[in-house]
Amino acid sequence: MSNITAADVNKLRQTTGAGMMDCKKALVEAEGDFEKAIDILRKKGQKVAANRSDRDAKEGLVLAKTTADGKKAVMVVVNCETDFVAKNDDFNAFATRILDVAMEKNPTSIDELKALSFNGNGLTIADKITEQTGVIGEKIDVSGYEVVTGELTVAYNHPGNKLASIVSLNKAGGSVADAAKQVAMQIAAMDPIAIDETQVPEAVVAREMEIGRDQALQEGKPAEMVDKIAEGKVKKYLKENTLLNQPSIKDNKKTVAQTLQEVESGLTVVGFKRIMLG
Repeated sequence: MSNITAADVNKLRQTTGAGMMDCKKALVEAEGDFEKAIDILRKKGQKVAANRSDRDAKEGLVLAKTTADGKKAVMVVVNCETDFVAKNDDFNAFATRILDVAMEKNPTSIDELKALSFNGNGLTIADKITEQTGVIGEKIDVSGYEVVTGELTVAYNHPGNKLASIVSLNKAGGSVADAAKQVAMQIAAMDPIAIDETQVPEAVVAREMEIGRDQALQEGKPAEMVDKIAEGKVKKYLKENTLLNQPSIKDNKKTVAQTLQEVESGLTVVGFKRIMLG
C-alpha cells in the first residue's frame, strides 16, 4: 500500500473541499492515486470542484491583450511569491513588457517566449527573470502563455489581474465586439471546459457516465434505470460546463449560443482560453 502523507491528504482536501478523514480514506482506497481519490470522493457525494487546475497556487499577474487589428489575443502569467510584489508598479511593467514581446514575436511556447529579447539589447526574458529575482528577492517565472486568433478577438482582465480570459469569434463588425466582451466575461465567470459538447474529450464524458452510474446505484435506483439516469446527469454536466450551452450571465433565460445568434446569424465562438491564479 502506498504511503499516504499528511501533505497528500491536505492537498486533496484543498482541491475537493472534503473532510480530512474522508480524504485520507479515499487516498488509501485509491492506493495513493490522486485522480482516483477525487473520483472516489465524487462518487460518495463529497463536495468536489468540477474543474481542477494543475497550476501551482502562486502569486503574480495574469495579463491579456488584443492586437490593434483585433485578430489575435494573447495572455501571459507572470508569477512571484507574494501579493505585495504582484501589486508593485515595477512588477506590473515587467509583466506587461513580457506580454508585449509575446504579442510582437509570436512564440509557440513558454520556452520560446523566454528565449526572446526582453528589450532589444541582447538580454533575454529568461535573463531578465533571473535579474529581477535577484533584485526583488523572490522567485519569478512565466508559467502561462495562451493565444487565440479569429476574425475578432477580445481580452478580458478581471480587476486585480488574478484572472483573465481571451476569446475569438468567427465574425467582426457591428455589435459583435460588445457580444464578444460579454462572452469573455462569461468565460471568466463560468469557467467552461469547451466551446460545446462536441469538443469535450470522450474520456471526460466516459468519466462522468461512470460517476453518474455509481451515484444512481448508491441512491438505490433500479439497475435497469442506471444508464438512463447517468445519461441525464452527463447531459446536465455538459450543459453547465460548455460555453455555448451555458445560460448567459447577461440573460440567464437564454444560452450563450442564443444570445450570439440574436446579434448576427451564424455568429459563434471559435476559440477561448482562461487562466486564474491559485
